[in-house]
This record gives sequence, C-alpha cells and structure tokens, in this order.
Amino acid sequence: MFDEKYWEERYSSYEHVWSGQPNVQLVAEVADLPPGTALDAGCGEGADAVWLAERGWRVTAVDYSRTALERGATHDPTKSVEWVQGDAGTWEPGRRFDLVTSHYAHPGGSQREALFTRLAGMVAPGGTLLIVSHHPSDMETRPHAPQMPELFFTAEEVVELLPGDEWEIVTAEARLRTQKYPDGQEIAVQDTVLNARRRS
Repeated sequence: MFDEKYWEERYSSYEHVWSGQPNVQLVAEVADLPPGTALDAGCGEGADAVWLAERGWRVTAVDYSRTALERGATHDPTKSVEWVQGDAGTWEPGRRFDLVTSHYAHPGGSQREALFTRLAGMVAPGGTLLIVSHHPSDMETRPHAPQMPELFFTAEEVVELLPGDEWEIVTAEARLRTQKYPDGQEIAVQDTVLNARRRS
C-alpha cells in the first residue's frame, strides 16, 4: 500500500508532513561519526539529509515523491545534497556509502528482507547501516497506528539478515522517545533501532 502513488498523494495533500527536524535516533547514533558519503533511503522532505550535509556529509537522498524531494532541496542551505527520485528497493547507485540510513520504512514480508539486504549491500567496508522504524509495541500505544503486524519488526529481526562475520552490531534495541501530536498530546513510543558497522 505504501507505494509511489501513496506517498506522492500524501505529500501533495499537505504543506508539510513532517516536523523539519532530524530524527532523534539519527542524531544519537551518527553525531560522533566522521563525515563521509551517506545515502538517505526514503528521505521524505529531507530533514535528515540536510542535517547530515550541514555536518559535512556528502549526501544522496532518495525518495518516491518528487514533491517531497522538491521541499527538501528548497530547505537545503548547503545546496550539496543529491536529490534522487526513485524506489530505494530498485534504484542502483553504482557505488557504496560510508553511511546508509533508512527511517520508518515498513515493507512487509519478503519485501523487508529484500530492501534491507539491498541497503546493507550498499554500505562500504568500515561503514554504518542505520535502520530506524516503529517498534511492534506501537500498535498498542500510538494513536492511529495501522493494525498490520506484518509491517512492524524488531532490531533483532534485521540483525538476522546480516552475516555475522561481516558485521559488528553497535545498537540493536527498542528505544523510548516522546512523540508530540498536533493537538498537543504527548505519548511515549518505542523505536526499533539497528546500528551495524560493516567490518573493514
């Protein structure tokens, strides 16, 4: 259901969909890494890509939605991010990156294995793979969460996709954060956070 048409219609229907702030898990996991090349897969309106670029990363940002990419480019003070319209599940960069990050992509079933295996394959030796998503517990705690268990997963499930001899697991956990809704309501939610480093 979350295909190119879905996301383009969603972004086109609102002036802004997201806050414009970088993901708190990205900041927590990446702030101390030396900048290099980065891929933001499913970048949306580009707040994460811009945050990385402002810290010296050379960023390629990929998303289904042309509307979202145009907004990201407009709010990129560095004018250095490469904005690419495409499907992260099929797009071929032709190179590897020091950081590959994906936030709140929720492919189900075999699509999940295919996507995260592809993204892992784009990480250069010594580089970092960061996957952040809504934890399965959010189906009970987050208002309006889709009741589709096949779309939610734990960090441990992503770890199972990574060959143990090739990867060092830095973080694999469910991490609490506070989410504020437009009506002012704040609730505690959990993110699935997987940070893995490809061995050199």
